[in-house]
Amino acid sequence: MAMPSPLPTDLAEIIAGRFKLLGDPMRLRIIDRLRAGEAGVGQLASELGSSQQNVSKHLQVLHSAGILDRRREGNSVIYWLADDAMVEMCDRVCGSMAQQLVEVRDRLEALQGG
Repeated sequence: MAMPSPLPTDLAEIIAGRFKLLGDPMRLRIIDRLRAGEAGVGQLASELGSSQQNVSKHLQVLHSAGILDRRREGNSVIYWLADDAMVEMCDRVCGSMAQQLVEVRDRLEALQGG
């Protein structure tokens, strides 16, 4: 879908809010981890090296925004990615950043004579 131009104020605020969600490294790490498949809070906390309380807080924010979905399994809550567009956006941004990092490393190596 093509973006309207000029961008209406209300739409700009919604888009900015979505980008703000990605402004936290732990949320990016959670999204990245869930690309590999669904997981519970405890599993995510263990894999990401964080507390269950911290991970749970970020999961709630991502769920409220519609980026994640969840279901209860006994005493556990299992999360998975619900917004494919968010995954695609992260792929594009992360891929671009990774390419820039490679280019910077190459330039530094060239400057150092390596």
